Amino acid sequence: MRTLELSGSPAAIGRRHGAALADDIRRYLAERMRLTGDGSWSGRRSRHADILAVADGMVEAHARYAPDIHTEVEAMADAAGLSVSELIVLGGFTDVVDVLRTPLGEDDCTAILVPPGYADAAYLAQTWDMHDTAARFIVLCRIAPDHGPTALVFTTAGCVGQMGMNEAGICVGINNLTARSGRPGVTWPYVVRKVLSQTDIDLALKCVLEADLAGAHNYLLLGPDGVGYNIEAMPHKTAVDELASVPLVHTNHCLHASTRAFEATRPGVLTESSTVRLRHAGELVAAGGLEADSLWRVLADEFICRRSQPPDHIESCGAVVMRPDTLEMWAADGVPADTAPERFVL
Repeated sequence: MRTLELSGSPAAIGRRHGAALADDIRRYLAERMRLTGDGSWSGRRSRHADILAVADGMVEAHARYAPDIHTEVEAMADAAGLSVSELIVLGGFTDVVDVLRTPLGEDDCTAILVPPGYADAAYLAQTWDMHDTAARFIVLCRIAPDHGPTALVFTTAGCVGQMGMNEAGICVGINNLTARSGRPGVTWPYVVRKVLSQTDIDLALKCVLEADLAGAHNYLLLGPDGVGYNIEAMPHKTAVDELASVPLVHTNHCLHASTRAFEATRPGVLTESSTVRLRHAGELVAAGGLEADSLWRVLADEFICRRSQPPDHIESCGAVVMRPDTLEMWAADGVPADTAPERFVL
């Protein structure tokens, strides 16, 4: 799996990321602009200028929410020869789609929180399901800022963070939800990285709850002592479940009536996929005997692990399993059923 070491000030981290992956960042941006513009994810065609205008309207919210992360993105954009708005589209793709949306829907990721008394330890595990062309841009970054905890961050070229774990044992994962309407605000990669700058799980939760969100995602948080939260976060409403004695499983539809009220209409095939994955993953984890290897087998199961097929071409492009008490992460790019994870330790 490709790795990248980043350290220093926010600007130094951004410059290193942007310079090291500049060609991939530009290729990845072109692909995401294409998918945003052709309507295959948003339900309507959009001109590039209109897409960037949406992102332009989000810049101030990002700078206000996480100034250090925004400084990193500014330096990354400069090093890659792009604008901050273009990197907002690249990293916050699904949130930008929510803002542009007409009723459609997409489907991404299966995620699991396991409490410590249920297995040999507490775990956060998830697939990262995305358009199949995204897999070649995956990178695992070890980020050691001058101020704040070092973190292992599973992400893609040009994106500040998608999921990860820091040296305080704070873990964060995500799976996509589909908002009926988005708004100019903060995109989810900034939220992921702000969570990973925390050393207390309840402060990490606060980062999610206080974000002025642009689009919809489900966030999963887990701390070193097994305290965990699942947060269905719509731009206008959040619902929080605390991890108790049994695992929490989440896919790509809202489970709370309060957040479901803001959910977009979804094609039947996507609703069925999300429902089947939720039920099957729940059955697999309910069987018990969970540890890192068995959780990877759950993510690689034929009902959970997705392969690209028309018309959506969504694929499980990678996966992670995180164990916060020992600061271990198992991760791989590519379809989980076809790959063996590498072990990383903070």
